[in-house]
Amino acid sequence: MERLSKHLGGPRLWIKRDDCTGLATGGNKTRKLEFLMGEALALGADTVITQGATQSNHARQTAAACAKLELACHLLLEDRTGYSSPDYTLNGNVLLDRLHGATISKRAKDTDMNAEMQKLADTLGGQGAKPYVIPGGGSSPVGALGYVNCAFETVQQANERGLEIEHVVLATGSAGTQAGFVTGLAAMNAHIPVLGISVRAPKEKQEANVLALAERTAAHLGAPGVVKSEHIVANGDYVGPGYGLPTDEMREAVKLAARMEGLLLDPVYTGKGFAGLIEHVRRGFFRKDSDVVFLHTGGAAGLFGYPDVFELPGYV
Repeated sequence: MERLSKHLGGPRLWIKRDDCTGLATGGNKTRKLEFLMGEALALGADTVITQGATQSNHARQTAAACAKLELACHLLLEDRTGYSSPDYTLNGNVLLDRLHGATISKRAKDTDMNAEMQKLADTLGGQGAKPYVIPGGGSSPVGALGYVNCAFETVQQANERGLEIEHVVLATGSAGTQAGFVTGLAAMNAHIPVLGISVRAPKEKQEANVLALAERTAAHLGAPGVVKSEHIVANGDYVGPGYGLPTDEMREAVKLAARMEGLLLDPVYTGKGFAGLIEHVRRGFFRKDSDVVFLHTGGAAGLFGYPDVFELPGYV
């Protein structure tokens, strides 16, 4: 990202384009779904159940994967923001969920979504279906394997171009992306620190969630004990008033990426993650002559659920 790097005065900023992974505009969940859907098919499932927020990127990519694999898809969407605008409840990711043919049902904020998924699985199973339940964000040891792979891929790409990565920065929410990526780096002894920018939980809770999943992922991978607590760093300063709720820093980050690099971020994950990256650059957290990679986890479809957030000019 040459123009943005120059604007911020260094370091050299790079971007890992996981918004280009396919499945209905792409995103990080596609890597997880490669393994989750493989397991679902191996178990003989004909129905997939998962959950997320109203504008869930994971739900949208799951719906697309189910369409591709001819599986029934049931999405439970939790109202975490209280937004009732049709743009938010029917446009963006929700529009794509519907377009892919998913069955959608709503749940109130703070619902026990795991219990709701199990209840639905029991009901559908009683009707003869063979349901496979995916946790929110696809964040299980199986799903996190997608980001173990991503870590291998990133290091290989860096080696091929002689790039010495000083830091990787990413948005962290349901924990699977950061847990898998850190596990992959630790398993190959890469010594590349990862800075997670939390979009939902405070620092201590997010780090605990990521560490717990990373440990389970490492065990599932056959490398128990490779992940240490010092590998897990999650900054909770950019959540703002709550998950999915806008912040001024997010607005600036989304506009800077769009106007300087032609890149689309989203208001929920990458916008806040990128805001964290920008502020860390401005504070001198990274060496000016170093190379820092931002992992773009996708989500641009969610922009269409927030049309009034950025106060953009109209026609002239």
